[in-house]
Amino acid sequence: MSILSEAEAKAILEKVIAFSTADHTVATMGGGIQGNVRFARNDISTSGIVDDIQLGVEVAFGKRVGTASINQFDDASLERVVRRAEELAKLAPENPEYMPPVGKQTYRPTETFSEATAALTAEARAKIAEASILPCRERGLIAAGFLEDGQTFFAHANSNGNFGYQRSTVADYTCTVRTEDGRGSGWVASNVKDIAAFDAAADIQIAMRKAAASADAQALEPGKYTVILEPAAASGLISFMMNFFSARSADEGRSFLSKQGGGNKIGEQIMDARVNIYTDPWNPAVSVLPWDENGLPRERVKIIDSGKLANLDYSRFWAAKQGKPETASWGNTIMEGGTKSTAELIAGTERGILVTRTWYIRMVDPQTVLLTGLTRDGTFYIENGQLKYPIKNFRFNESPVIMLNNIEELGRSVRVENGTLMVPPMKIRDFTFTSLSDAV
Repeated sequence: MSILSEAEAKAILEKVIAFSTADHTVATMGGGIQGNVRFARNDISTSGIVDDIQLGVEVAFGKRVGTASINQFDDASLERVVRRAEELAKLAPENPEYMPPVGKQTYRPTETFSEATAALTAEARAKIAEASILPCRERGLIAAGFLEDGQTFFAHANSNGNFGYQRSTVADYTCTVRTEDGRGSGWVASNVKDIAAFDAAADIQIAMRKAAASADAQALEPGKYTVILEPAAASGLISFMMNFFSARSADEGRSFLSKQGGGNKIGEQIMDARVNIYTDPWNPAVSVLPWDENGLPRERVKIIDSGKLANLDYSRFWAAKQGKPETASWGNTIMEGGTKSTAELIAGTERGILVTRTWYIRMVDPQTVLLTGLTRDGTFYIENGQLKYPIKNFRFNESPVIMLNNIEELGRSVRVENGTLMVPPMKIRDFTFTSLSDAV
């Protein structure tokens, strides 16, 4: 029962709305069937299925808000969860930033569902694990990884007559390959809507090559280097930066997008003119639900346009306070790139460093988005267009904002492992490495 039809979900949500005596009511349902397989030391270790649906209810009396949730859907249970939310609302202090539910909306569906992924079986998952394990056994390498896939639905309704329903699928795969002595490590990840677009046998070859090639890493002095960040490496920094595109934090002086003297930097050049970032819920590579958490319909929005700040993300409260129109929060992030692959960027580099992956990223300074983190699972020195030798991992201190002002070249943009982000491989000058790490 973990995938309800639109009619079934709507009937339940309408009952919830009818049970409520509050001024405003919002009800949401989400659930699905999630399958997984885990492997380690070249053997499958666990597999499983998670099957669940949750109902959430938010009610408001004036600006007093209460929420409750349940996973039982008979009439008595539905009424009980509504009464619980109402009891909590009456006990709650007023929320001065509370916004009543949106009115009735129209949504243009997005392509978030794949029948092939929804039909994935335990046997198919085992075959994917086998395709990862057997080549590693044959080469004397050790694989550890995880595949999780699922089909889900999400539905929402409110007391102002709004309703939305849509189904989604996703398959997420990661695998780390190590040499038997632990001195070499390679990694690969893939996140797809349609499992037909995924080939474990091809992906594992990448991780195996990097694991074998990264043993006997040499130490290189920390400093500023030209780097080629693979998409997985760039995504960690870019996704962190995108958390700072809140209009409120910019207007209140808490962001790198705050303007000296007040306000924000909309319209100002903040990055290299080759940087174009936007959100588009209908992009088939990274499609997302056509509404945000408030039920507002999403649209295609430019965020960075030829290096200039084009738009910021306004909450409903902040939009009302600033006299701006209500707009949905962004569901995905797409950074445009060029036409070259990572291999082609390497071939055109005289000297530099290839970074497979960035890891354990933490904030140093929110005003400049200065981040620190580590390279991992395959870091190589480039000389005359070739991977010359493996090097020890670095700790970096770098701001993605500065990084996107130091672009040498951008490659072809691809979907990365979180499924809502597309970024290109990037050739960046003067990337700052501050110390060495002995971890592989």
